[in-house]
Parts: sequence; C-alpha cells; structure tokens
Amino acid sequence: MKPKARQRQGSRQSWLWVASLAASVLLLGVSSIEAQWAQFRIGALTSGGTFNLALHGLREGLAQLGYHEGKDVAFMVEDAQGEVASLADRAARIVAAKPDIIFTMASAPTAAARQATSTIPIVFAFVADPLRLGLVSSYASSQNNLTGISSYTGPLSGKRLEVLQEVAPGVKRVLVLVAPQESVATVSFQFLAEAAPKLGIELVRHDVTSKAEIEQLLTALPKGAVDAIYHIPASLVGTHMDLLIHKAKEHRIPLIVPDTAMVEQGALVSYGADFRLLGMQAAKLVAKILKGVKPAEIPIQTPERLALAINLTTAKAIGLDIPRSILERTDRFVE
Repeated sequence: MKPKARQRQGSRQSWLWVASLAASVLLLGVSSIEAQWAQFRIGALTSGGTFNLALHGLREGLAQLGYHEGKDVAFMVEDAQGEVASLADRAARIVAAKPDIIFTMASAPTAAARQATSTIPIVFAFVADPLRLGLVSSYASSQNNLTGISSYTGPLSGKRLEVLQEVAPGVKRVLVLVAPQESVATVSFQFLAEAAPKLGIELVRHDVTSKAEIEQLLTALPKGAVDAIYHIPASLVGTHMDLLIHKAKEHRIPLIVPDTAMVEQGALVSYGADFRLLGMQAAKLVAKILKGVKPAEIPIQTPERLALAINLTTAKAIGLDIPRSILERTDRFVE
C-alpha cells in the first residue's frame, strides 16, 4: 500500500499497527514515523534465543535485495523468549495489525501463525517437517498461505547421532530432553529412536515443559549417568541452551546441537543448517511474495547448505581429542 493511500485510510488498524510496532522500534533501529510509511509491513514471530539469528538473516537478505527498513519494509516483532504458551496470543496480535507477510522461525511459531490466519502469507524457516506436521499439503505446493524452508530436522536426527559417535566413539548413553508440547521435538525423537539401536546407543529421554523443569532435571543428573547430551530442536530447550552447555562442560561430556550458533555459545559440535543463512534464504521467498507471487505457488525448500561445526575450546575443556576423520570434514571451527 502506498503512503498516500495509508494516510487517507486513517483506520483503526493503521493505528494498531503503529502502536504494536513501538515495542520493536529500538531493536530494529527504525523510527515509528518511518515504520508508519514503509511500503510493506512484515510481522515476525519468533521463539527467541538463537532462532532470532534467522530474523537477522532475513533483514540482511532483504536489504541485499533492495528492501530497506524504514523505507521499503517495517517489522513488527513478537519474541516469545522460549514461552511457547504465549505464541497464540502473540500471533493474534500480529494478525490484528494486518501485515503484508508474517515470517516465523521454528515449528511452534509457524503452527501458531497458521492457526491465527489462513489469508495473510506466511514464510517460515527451520520447520522440521511441515508435511508431517500438517502445515502443508505437499512440498510442491502448500495449497494454503504458507511456504518456507524445511530444516529437514527429523531425517537428520539419525545422521547427527552418527556424527556424535564419530566425535566421541565411547558414547553409549545419551541424554535427550524432549518438549512434548512441541511437535518438532516429538517428530525428531521418533527418527532419533529409530537410529539409536543401530548404532548401539541408548537414549535417556526426559520430557520437560518449563525452564524450571530443565534446571531441576540437570541439577539432579549425577556425573557418569550419561556419556553425552543430544539437543533435539525445540523452542523451549533451545532458548535455554546455556543450561545444557553448562551441564555438559561440568560433566565433561559432549553436547551435540543442530545449529552453528549454539556451537558458538559453547556446545561441542553441530551438524545442520545455519539460522542466519536460513533467514537469508527465506528473504528470497519473501521478496517473491511482495512482488505478487502466492505462497502456494512457491515449493517448500530445504537448506541450501548443511555444515559441520566444532568448538575446539570446548573439546579441550572436556578433555576430548577430535578424530582426524572428523576434523578433515569440518566446515567451521570455533575457538
């Protein structure tokens, strides 16, 4: 919608948009006046933590494509900060503001946005298996208002377990925290449970529904109870990654994660997509929709690149010598 048309409209929805945007003005570095007159408005729903790197990537990617904040696009950001229960209300606030597009990061925010609207285009990033989760009709066409990038997390779960075993050959018992209220976690665990027996690995599953439960579980975990920790993608656990990193270092055991950003935080190894690069990839899909292409006309994509990353400082801290076969295949080293 052009600036003059917006000025004439003077509707209650326009004022709602500006009011909702105020909370994210400082984060975005865009004045409320600029946001009011931007050509396109994007609502962003995130679980928080490292998932926000996808939003940074989206903004960077859009800028490279010629969409500049404050002039061409303005963002309304709703950050749940790991509180999955708040996603429905946050999605409703974004929908009420009537953005041109909604960008979601991870499965839980995407499901919340889908429940909130069937008309506003939604572009997602890092959704484990949108078909299996019932978000789309097929990978060729969603047949609805969604498109985006599947993280391929479920099928990658077994491969990630193989990487863990290569990095630390003596691993036999692996702790897995599952947030049962998040479908991405339950789907990923199913794939993981299928792969574990073939590798001679026993999974020690614990379900958690809050930060307090994560803290309680890790505090009560005795040394030697498990040989490693495996992080299954979930908004709740991912937002509190620092707790897992601390426990892994305390017990001197490896922690494997799906994203490079978590390795930068202190996890030992990751194999999967880079959140920032996923956001940049999603920017291309957003640009297509801003030009008039419907989400159902854009096939669901997978990450353009998967990467293996290792934190050498963490390896040294837990007394682990990384095998040469792994070092030679590593895409990124963190020191």
